[in-house]
Amino acid sequence: MKNPPDNAGAARTSALAEDLRLLIGRLKRRLREQGQREDLPPSQVAVLLRLEKDGPATVSGLARSEGMRPQSMSAAIAALEAAGLVRGAPDPDDGRQTIMSLTEACRERLRTGRAARQDWLSRTIATKLSLREQQELAAAVRLLKRLVED
Repeated sequence: MKNPPDNAGAARTSALAEDLRLLIGRLKRRLREQGQREDLPPSQVAVLLRLEKDGPATVSGLARSEGMRPQSMSAAIAALEAAGLVRGAPDPDDGRQTIMSLTEACRERLRTGRAARQDWLSRTIATKLSLREQQELAAAVRLLKRLVED
């Protein structure tokens, strides 16, 4: 059993958590700048990533998965269709439904964006951190993984 932290320890932990949260936010923004997604709202990016991860889905299924109202999801899908990032096809099991999927152009855009973010981060690590610092970063990444494990 762990001992309850003292007040100074709790304050240090809270400050560390805040620093980490702010730093991760900054890193996410820097990565987003590299990945060509800045022209899409986060809700549309979430839909694209959901379709990429889970495969084709109906608008109502996507709305449930993303915790959105179906009307809001329909608007997001319409914008993504207009941009040529998703396409619909009739549901073979229910002709009233449309199955949405990513276009090849969208898949390429996702690949290109990931490659740009990976390249930027790799170059930044290589140029800004010594070999010893890179080893420390690797150790920190292992600790961060433990924070998010279930």
